[in-house]
Amino acid sequence: MIVDAQLHLWGADSAGRPWPPGTSALAHRAEPYGAEELLVAMDDAGVERAVLVPPSWEGDRNDLALGAARRYPDRFSVMGRLSLADPPAALAWLAEQSADRGPAGRSGLLGLRFTFHRPPLSDQLKAGRLDWLWPALARAGLPVALYPPGGLRALGAVAERHPDLRLAVDHLALPVNVTGPAAFAELDDLLALADLPNVAVKATCLPAASARPYPFADLTAAVHRVFDAFGPDRMFWGSDLTRLPCTYRECVEHFTHSLPFLTGRDRERVMGGALLDWAGWPA
Repeated sequence: MIVDAQLHLWGADSAGRPWPPGTSALAHRAEPYGAEELLVAMDDAGVERAVLVPPSWEGDRNDLALGAARRYPDRFSVMGRLSLADPPAALAWLAEQSADRGPAGRSGLLGLRFTFHRPPLSDQLKAGRLDWLWPALARAGLPVALYPPGGLRALGAVAERHPDLRLAVDHLALPVNVTGPAAFAELDDLLALADLPNVAVKATCLPAASARPYPFADLTAAVHRVFDAFGPDRMFWGSDLTRLPCTYRECVEHFTHSLPFLTGRDRERVMGGALLDWAGWPA
């Protein structure tokens, strides 16, 4: 089973469902991208399941992704957004969650996803001003995906203090719009997190970091180092399809056909099995 660790859906910026001001430039494309269109793309690429991640340009809302998971529970689950602008409200919501409810009890919600690549959240992570959040997430039993370029050392301190908190680093923490060797400037900091058993990595949107066409040979050495450090049970393939500079099938086959070190059971784990286990999404 191939499971995509990160895909986005979004609706139109409209009077009835407005995006936050100034976010339209962040959208991967101007037109909405819906569940049915995504399912066609998944079927064409041989992807059986996907974790939906509501995009930042729609604000902290999960309605479209959760709606898709309710309509297609055998295909979609959600790593949702939670606003951190109001800590008491966030803590109250987390207190209502239960580790034993699982995605079915949460209407398709597997866990939460936060992005720490822009202020103010990037600054808050590095300065330790989110220490109120981590124990609440651990108590809720929710796995957490984070995008922390520039903040890997701070994230490591969080993971060390909260060993019961399941964390996954999005996109190997590679920066946006940087390709080639420069994209891997923080690779050593990422590999250092492999010593923490509660930290996993999402090998998502990697073609966007390549300076070469498919099969992205300039990524192989770095991906191999990540695999050797985290192993097949803590490394999750994914596409971030709407940001790719290649086809969906090329993104899949980059891992299934073009990485000589990834074979057999290891490949099966990286391509979906490990993610299902980590997130608690029954196969």
